[in-house]
Amino acid sequence: MSSQCGGISMSLNAEELFSERALGFRPSEIRELLKLVDSPEIISLAGGMPDDRFFPIDRVIEASTFALREYGKKALQYGSTEGIKKLRVLLMDRMENEGVKGIDLNNVIVSTASQQGLSLVAQVFVNPGDTIVVEEPSYLGAIQAFGSMQAEFCTVPLDKDGMQMDILEDRLKDLQKAHIRPKFVYTVPNFHNPAGVTMTLERRKKLIELAHTYDLLIIEDDPYGEIRFEGESIPSLLALGGKDRVVALRTFSKISFPGLRLGWIVAREDIMSKIIVGKQAADLCSPAMTQYIAYEFVSRGWLDDYVDVVRREYPRKKNAMISALERYFPAGSSWTDPQGGLFVWVKAPESIDTAAIFREAINAKVAYVVGIAFYPHRDDNCHMRLNFSAVDPEHITEGVHRLGDLLKSKI
Repeated sequence: MSSQCGGISMSLNAEELFSERALGFRPSEIRELLKLVDSPEIISLAGGMPDDRFFPIDRVIEASTFALREYGKKALQYGSTEGIKKLRVLLMDRMENEGVKGIDLNNVIVSTASQQGLSLVAQVFVNPGDTIVVEEPSYLGAIQAFGSMQAEFCTVPLDKDGMQMDILEDRLKDLQKAHIRPKFVYTVPNFHNPAGVTMTLERRKKLIELAHTYDLLIIEDDPYGEIRFEGESIPSLLALGGKDRVVALRTFSKISFPGLRLGWIVAREDIMSKIIVGKQAADLCSPAMTQYIAYEFVSRGWLDDYVDVVRREYPRKKNAMISALERYFPAGSSWTDPQGGLFVWVKAPESIDTAAIFREAINAKVAYVVGIAFYPHRDDNCHMRLNFSAVDPEHITEGVHRLGDLLKSKI
């Protein structure tokens, strides 16, 4: 953009106009990486996508056609900010069947996928300089959302059983001594992104206990909870702690189709009232058309059918990845073995910087997500996130083989 003033062309310096908040924005490393791997020659273990070969396209066509014929004008019109009522009732009933009690229609809003939920939570709660508690590593989209509001991150490491509650308690004591009250604790308790681990029931109960002791709010982000293919399911934090202490974020993106761009938020009414106003400012309402499609798909039992397929097929992929890691990765490597979800979290030998060798991996025709992206303080160099959901077992094996050869060449 330029202007003419007395025959002199002057270029606008937008940098001088950006807000302090915008100057701190950092692009999603996952989204940037995906631009590099858009080639059929590259085996991408990077994205967190469902396997589109399992999408029941015929049923989606039927649900879409019915939605247009049955709801027509409503489906193509603006809707309420909260979302269409019949879908919210369906979601509320679905969560009650999973053990969540004490919620009603006023506690549920449809969001434009769970990423909007994270953005709205950040807007509603975070002032510049506010402290929030997150797992380390943590979901990159959450780091982006909270970081964009200029939050200060207090991190708590994970182990195979999720967030380490003894360390969390120590962190909370230290913050209390410093007269700092964190705005919330953010957690992905089921099949964590990126770590793949699941918080145990004992630790969930301890987290609820700490929330009461230190007067905390918990943000429970659970995109993957329904994609459990091993072990026993564990009650959600919302089911254990209730809406008084827990704001729950859910999405259709992982349990059905990201293209719907739909999720939902459960929160108590005083919090929900602020979320509603924030959503009005963001997008007025989520698309009515996709909401009606989602309603038809879920109400006919087709979502449960689809999830059953995923639960049957994804273990084969995960097992192929674990077997390939055991066979091809160098000594000194380690990894998680998830009971569900989409990801395996791999630790390379300490001498290897997974960010530094990423371009070499692309040249070897394989891609992953660099681990440093999931650390708010950018203080880890030896991890990588591998996705098993979107690739067939044969390509998973070959991709891990290529990565293993690259890592061995660096030792």
